[in-house]
Amino acid sequence: MSEVSLEPSLLDCHPGPTLRLAEVIGALSYALDLTEGQPPGHSLRCGWIGMQIGASLGLDEETQADLLYTLLLKDTGCSSNAARLWELYGGDERRVKHDFKTVDAQSMAQVGRFVLRHAGSGDTLGRRIGRLLTLVRHGQELATEVIQARCERGAAIAGQLGFGARVAAGIYSLDEHWNGGGRPEGLARQAIPLGSRIALLAQVIDVFHSAGGPEAARAEAVKRTGAWFDPGLVGVFLTLSQTDAFWRGLEEAGLAERVAGLEPMPRAIFIDDERLETITAAFADVVDAKSPYTAGHSRRVADYSAGIAATLEFPAPRQEALRRAALLHDVGKLGVSNGILDKPGKLDAREWDEVRRHPVLSQEILARVSVFRPIAELAGAHHERLDGRGYPNKLEAEQIALDTRIISAADVFDAITAERPYRAAVPVAECLDIMQRDRGTAIDGTCLDALAAHVGGIGL
Repeated sequence: MSEVSLEPSLLDCHPGPTLRLAEVIGALSYALDLTEGQPPGHSLRCGWIGMQIGASLGLDEETQADLLYTLLLKDTGCSSNAARLWELYGGDERRVKHDFKTVDAQSMAQVGRFVLRHAGSGDTLGRRIGRLLTLVRHGQELATEVIQARCERGAAIAGQLGFGARVAAGIYSLDEHWNGGGRPEGLARQAIPLGSRIALLAQVIDVFHSAGGPEAARAEAVKRTGAWFDPGLVGVFLTLSQTDAFWRGLEEAGLAERVAGLEPMPRAIFIDDERLETITAAFADVVDAKSPYTAGHSRRVADYSAGIAATLEFPAPRQEALRRAALLHDVGKLGVSNGILDKPGKLDAREWDEVRRHPVLSQEILARVSVFRPIAELAGAHHERLDGRGYPNKLEAEQIALDTRIISAADVFDAITAERPYRAAVPVAECLDIMQRDRGTAIDGTCLDALAAHVGGIGL
């Protein structure tokens, strides 16, 4: 295909040489908060809490650095059990996750009340009874299954990101309890990695502090001492919690910078292109793990986008940047319930409103760190149409960048050719015919021609 005239691109910028990995991971942790149903900044606040405890323990620099990444990445496996939780409970699995974080899982009374309140909420009576019976009969094994999926996936992503065994183990054992009553392996006391013990305590402190303030956090920590929590760590927290500086550190203003600054500088990791690619691919996998129907979607959209860009003879650096943008275009879907993503029938008006919000969430998350701000604008526009009938902002053709048009074409192609809850996958030739009907209205014709040439060339 002959070369097209390339307009200036938001992707022509390059990451600064001093961008720290902690800054990037901290910014992307807002996506993890979405899928856990937690208030924005939960992972960062856990980072602050846990690192204050670690500093009070006098941990060496290497251990402190590993602890920081354990805290920020503790929820990286959370999307992998979202579909299963929706299948078991129905309703909004984010609410199930949010509310379960206030439950003492070692209290049968609390667990029972939780199940009665959440199982089949909104279902018909028959379906609700069916869910309740399943959870009552198989509750213990199902709880282990759900937690193990999250633990294994989170540890694997830590390895994918290049972190060592201590970070992976800290994430894997997050749900173990001091008295051996946790999951997935029933570890007890010192057998539980220190990073896991601190991260679980920090998590509960933030959940109860967000809901009820310092006194609620202190009371819950004391209540679970010796059962969930290492008594020594609770003692450290109670001392820290008497200072105003500890609680001021949880304020939203400047939170990301404060937490990133807790990484010992001699152990700080700085971003280069290779590390940036690894991070984007890992978080794309987190997004795609949320639903069985989106498995591999982000990577395929990235491949198709890069193929279109190569066909249009984009310079190599711009192709690479576009690929990263495509990998993260759907990160806001972590804020959409699986009850919507996996729904086999048509969406109602409220559900469509939630779907239309996901590009906004993508843009907000990616805009939190400088290297992703150009990507943020592209992600926020990937569902816009040339005729102005897209979402969320109803942009028109002249307002939609060429890079965005490429991602949009790739996204539509993969959505049609992938299996969905309500239909089988559509063959490539038929898909391209369908897309031709929207040529010049929803889909850029140049991008569509380049896509057809690319997928024809790779023999799909």
